[in-house]
Amino acid sequence: MAARIVVACGSGVATSEMVAAKIRKLLEAEGVEAEVVAVEIAEVERALEGADVYVPVVNTESASDVPVVSGVAFLTGINQEKELARLLELVRDH
Repeated sequence: MAARIVVACGSGVATSEMVAAKIRKLLEAEGVEAEVVAVEIAEVERALEGADVYVPVVNTESASDVPVVSGVAFLTGINQEKELARLLELVRDH
């Protein structure tokens, strides 16, 4: 079963969709299959049910036990390699 990754931003439209698309492309290049969904921050609690990784593009306080990987890194490219390595570690262990 493929890992489930939730990407969230304020509206769930532009930024989270862009980051989700980039993550899909990077995972595909690594040969990793995953379901990557983009949601608005207001829906994140529900979306995290059954999720394996949470990738917020905005600062959030999450009471979830889902591991977090920085979405800002995928948006800006700063520390992207580090965050991608962590993401790969989390989804490959799934």
